[in-house]
Amino acid sequence: MEYEVKPADGRLGILIPGLGAVATTFIAGVEAVKKELAKPVGSITQMGRIRLGKRTEDRHPLIKDFVPLANLEDIVFGGWDVYSDNVFEAAVNAKVLEPVLLHAVKAELEKVVPMKAVFDKSYARNLDGTHIKEGANKMELAEALMEDIRNFKEENGCDRLVMVWCGSTEIYIEESEVHQSIAAFEEGLRNSDPAIAPSMIYAYAAMKMGVPFANGAPNLTVDIPAIVELAMENGIAVSGKDFKTGQTLMKTILAPGLHARALGVNGWFSSNILGNRDGYVLDAPENFKTKEVSKLSVLDEIFKPESNPELYGDMYHKVRINYYPPHGDNKESWDNIDIFGWLGYPMQIKINFLCRDSILAAPLVLDLALFTDLAQRAGMSGIQEWLSFYYKSPQTIEGLPPEHDIFKQLMKLQNTLRHMMGEDLITHLGLDYYQDLVDTL
Repeated sequence: MEYEVKPADGRLGILIPGLGAVATTFIAGVEAVKKELAKPVGSITQMGRIRLGKRTEDRHPLIKDFVPLANLEDIVFGGWDVYSDNVFEAAVNAKVLEPVLLHAVKAELEKVVPMKAVFDKSYARNLDGTHIKEGANKMELAEALMEDIRNFKEENGCDRLVMVWCGSTEIYIEESEVHQSIAAFEEGLRNSDPAIAPSMIYAYAAMKMGVPFANGAPNLTVDIPAIVELAMENGIAVSGKDFKTGQTLMKTILAPGLHARALGVNGWFSSNILGNRDGYVLDAPENFKTKEVSKLSVLDEIFKPESNPELYGDMYHKVRINYYPPHGDNKESWDNIDIFGWLGYPMQIKINFLCRDSILAAPLVLDLALFTDLAQRAGMSGIQEWLSFYYKSPQTIEGLPPEHDIFKQLMKLQNTLRHMMGEDLITHLGLDYYQDLVDTL
């Protein structure tokens, strides 16, 4: 299939449900980059390069020079939050970025004032939303969101929009009848079905308004048949779920290496402490379970214990997240990994990752917004599995296991970009270099 990618002309509006630590760090960061106060480190779209052709051709352009991405100068921000603070006030409260940097972009941040959010305390009982929409039913709330989207696009002169969920982790739920079709979902909205989460209402509104959606939390959100069906029907790009940042990022880097060397794993114990709003929400067991399911799936898909029982069949995997206010956004994670090698002799790996959750997540928001907009302009509707690189629990079509190996995910992303632009795919086989040498002898 060949893609005809429309140019990134005009303004791109990035709409964000949840203007907390991640979103404000992202917005402030983009504004700082635009003023040349800092570099967009961690953003593949801004600083990443891609190899084209043979190694001997030495072609390694910046990705932003290879594919037609929206320019940072053409981006405008908007969003919703359960609190009324503008983005400057929210960023100060989040305590992620230094005051000097925030004040350098204060004027830009103060302009971003949240719209009233769709909120259901039963999905995040540790939050007390004060800036929320009212409606007779969930369909009215969806229609109010559509009106917000319509007004934002007009008032800001946007040519295109994209939505990235940066809100809290919702309680754990599984698919039910109301999620199985568009008709059932819309009937559920009218009846305020309790199985329809707030994030799903945002996703539905986005699909109806032609806005592509990227889900940065482990919530189902767009990962239900009704929303996927609506995305395909309306030609909308969707992806998810759960930004791959701290501990899981380390797992998807290290586990493929152990698997590649056929080293066995007896156990992998993971613990985290986190003190921001996300940590507070996850302090509720029903919200933690949503995150736990997302984090636990990673190793099973990489190691495939059913196919490698001698190496991973008895592996014990445990994940803990503890709310610890003194650390704020500075997440700390510990991993104890019991491995074994030649003749079954045991070894250990210990990792202490002192990371900054929002600093790792912010560039992912930027990349997902720009790549999702690119996919939309290329006519790539439905699930965008090529964006798995950014997610803990990548969304795929039913029956297709996700790929968690970050190196394979990167190859998929880069090959998708090459394919999109009519360049040869790269398999890294490399035999032709040596065959050419033999042919000259």
